[in-house]
Amino acid sequence: MIAIDLAAGKRELATRLGATMVFDGSDPNCIDAVREATGGGADHVFEFAGSVRAFETAYRITRRGGTTTTAGLPPAAAQFGLPLVNLVAEERTVKGSYIGSCVPVRDLARYISLYRGGRLPVNLLLSHRLRLEDINEGFDRLHTGEAVRQVIVFD
Repeated sequence: MIAIDLAAGKRELATRLGATMVFDGSDPNCIDAVREATGGGADHVFEFAGSVRAFETAYRITRRGGTTTTAGLPPAAAQFGLPLVNLVAEERTVKGSYIGSCVPVRDLARYISLYRGGRLPVNLLLSHRLRLEDINEGFDRLHTGEAVRQVIVFD
């Protein structure tokens, strides 16, 4: 499993969660490095940042016949110019996934079971707890990329 991020801390977290290779998304040679490490690109690439730049990187590291899936929510006006010739000539698939395409009645019990069995360590994703009055600090951390997931604690 490969992970790409701009933040060193998030790359380190990805390694703790099982990534076997990590790349700095701000490196201008990142795409070439991933394509070389994977022998031409990855079969399945997932983008979660909600940024056009991140989606472009994800699309460009997807190999011929591969699938690029985005679950990030970019600003409503954000657009990506898809090179249609590549989509057809390389038989690629692009898809979206909202909330992981979760069907709660089917999936939540399984997620809980995986967590309890130590196979889905979502607790490692919790980067900050904050009080409601500190919510602006939470938004600042989201903006800078410092936060992974935050929860508001009500006293």
